[in-house]
Amino acid sequence: MEAAVEVVECPNLTAEPFHLAAPGFGGNPKAVDVGGVPNLAPVAQKNKIYDLAKIAKACQSPNAFAIGPGGGPFHELGTNCEMMANVYFGSTPPRVATHLAWIGKNDSYVSEPFSSTQFGLMGNFLLTDGKPGTQVIKVRANHRTGKDDFVTCMRKGLAQKYGDKPVGIGGVFLIKVGKANLHIMPDFSDVPLKTDEEVNNWLRFYDMDAPLVCLSVFYSHDPGLALRIDHTHCFSQHGQGGHYHYDVTPETVEYEGYFTLAEQVYRIDKP
Repeated sequence: MEAAVEVVECPNLTAEPFHLAAPGFGGNPKAVDVGGVPNLAPVAQKNKIYDLAKIAKACQSPNAFAIGPGGGPFHELGTNCEMMANVYFGSTPPRVATHLAWIGKNDSYVSEPFSSTQFGLMGNFLLTDGKPGTQVIKVRANHRTGKDDFVTCMRKGLAQKYGDKPVGIGGVFLIKVGKANLHIMPDFSDVPLKTDEEVNNWLRFYDMDAPLVCLSVFYSHDPGLALRIDHTHCFSQHGQGGHYHYDVTPETVEYEGYFTLAEQVYRIDKP
């Protein structure tokens, strides 16, 4: 990709086009990995239900601004779903701007706001104090020239630089122009999903339209914690969202992201 990286003051993340629950990423940045894919496949562990408020307290950040991808609160929605967590616990009551995406009738999809702090199976989150005006890493990229997606390009760059020294990063990026391939989980499978091929045949894939707001957590290296090395979910104001894979318009795609470095990593309920 053609890219530019700089350190800038964080823009107001509550405003257009981000629609996040707090204005910035300032204060006590932490990366959190909860549960994991083994809770989904081969057989869904439906007892694995978590509350983001309790997760934040366990990470000693009870008033955190929490964003990131995860499995949605299927027990509340009534079906399996993708979650784009977006919650600020520093306000009273907590400001919940989370979105979910799920499969409706005839393989159609729905993506809407959902006012819950609960989630299921797995989640990867950036926790901060949500303070505005602090320094963040701004990454702009366009014209994808290789096979790697935006997040993979950044993750591989970190791995090349830092080797087996783990670096955790979280933040938000916009797909400003173009289309991206996203998946949405359908309801839980009646049969065990034993291979990657079976999982991919079960998932539902769609090409979705910019602008997409994407919440991402990724690592340069897993130091033996069974971390999910990268995970990104996207939402929009036009009813589209899900798990990000890659853009499908490499010649025209435009990305703009704002990220912060995690000072600590928490691994909770490793499968």
